[in-house]
Amino acid sequence: MLFGTRPLMEAISSGKDLEKVFVQKGIRSPVFKEMMQMLKDAEIPYQFVPLEKLNRLTRKNHQGVVAIISPIIFHNLEQLLPGIFESGRDPLVLILDKITDVRNFGAILRTASCTGVDAVVIPSKNSAQLNAETIKSSAGALFKVPLCRSENLKLTLEFLSSSGLKLVAATEKSDVSIFEQDMSGPLGVIMGSEGSGVSGEYLKRADTKVMIPMQGEIASLNVSVAAGVMLYEVFRQRLA
Repeated sequence: MLFGTRPLMEAISSGKDLEKVFVQKGIRSPVFKEMMQMLKDAEIPYQFVPLEKLNRLTRKNHQGVVAIISPIIFHNLEQLLPGIFESGRDPLVLILDKITDVRNFGAILRTASCTGVDAVVIPSKNSAQLNAETIKSSAGALFKVPLCRSENLKLTLEFLSSSGLKLVAATEKSDVSIFEQDMSGPLGVIMGSEGSGVSGEYLKRADTKVMIPMQGEIASLNVSVAAGVMLYEVFRQRLA
């Protein structure tokens, strides 16, 4: 953890990767205003919390702000993607919409590493925490697959589409089987949460929607299993 307004501002200025910042509610000062602007400019997730929350995080003089240092380095997707094209490969990008369970998230990263995913995109908010359990669940894949954080997934999807990637969303609302869909070439796979699936605004931006055929009475797969099925079908088609 990192605490104190000046240490946090120095960390932001030096480009330190921060997972999240907790800011005490109600504080108004020129220094705090400057710090908040830096957080917004750097697109670092933050949350206003009561003083009691900060005191539970640390007994040190936190000055109303506590930051969680990220265990990994985030990558810039706009800088990463051109290099993949230049290497002669078709990019495979996995976009995760509101996957908040750390075990599912870790398992998905593990599969992503095994299937040649070039980058995993997560939203700055409503995403699983990057902690020791995530690292364990991913079997270390958290450090092997480039992870990109998006402040606005809608804009990120538009960027991927304009860069030549076909966007494929997994949803039970489709009647197209993943085994019937051509998933060769530059590709972005969108997976949603178990509770609500891929958000409607992202479904609208998908070039195609596919479903995983199922039998029996169970309504849906665990999202990490569904992601595994999707990614291995892409992997299979690329090997063919």
